Amino acid sequence: MLTLSKLDAGYGASRVLHGMSLQVKSGQAVSLLGRNGMGKTTTVKTIMGLISPTAGHIEFEQTNITNQSSYQIAQAGIGLVPEGRQIFPNLNVRENLLATAANRSDKTNPWGLDAVYKLFPVLNERQTSMGNRLSGGEQQMLSIARALMTNPKLLILDEATEGLAPLIRQQIWNVLGKLKRTGISIFIIDKNIHALTRLADQHYIIEKGKVVWAGNSSQLSTNPQITEHYLGV
Repeated sequence: MLTLSKLDAGYGASRVLHGMSLQVKSGQAVSLLGRNGMGKTTTVKTIMGLISPTAGHIEFEQTNITNQSSYQIAQAGIGLVPEGRQIFPNLNVRENLLATAANRSDKTNPWGLDAVYKLFPVLNERQTSMGNRLSGGEQQMLSIARALMTNPKLLILDEATEGLAPLIRQQIWNVLGKLKRTGISIFIIDKNIHALTRLADQHYIIEKGKVVWAGNSSQLSTNPQITEHYLGV
């Protein structure tokens, strides 16, 4: 579904990604792991067209999307839950959700208000609350629900549970498990390796802008030297 091939990208003269390559297959959940500053968010920004790569290419559903505009990439079927949530603070919950709602692939049972409220009941209770009045956990739920309202084929989450209380984190992981079972592809960045090994089929570890290890959950969970060396866990 998503293929990154030998991507170089960065900010101005500073290159962050060096030959970055990975793949997300249809229906898979794939994680991107690495210490802070190794290029995880830069990878996401490059996929979403917020940064233009200087080399390599990106394919989504066998179509080259390299250097497409962010709105074109979103319309192609990639939904983003960005680091820091970035909800609209001066819109209420319902307005945040409707602002991005679309069903461009004409799904028979698309994600709509009723569906996301069922997934996150607290959003139904808080639908008239302004975005800046929500707790951090509620904002993250809203950010995920907002991305789902675009009816994406691939959902990207950058720091899915960072800074959240343990109970909220568990609710988010439960929701991601439900989403995976619906067949949506997931590309996720997070630091919770235990939760990731239960959710994801494939893992990539990035260091200094390039993939230094790739494998499945069994390989990752049974190889503590890998996590200790590259992640400091």
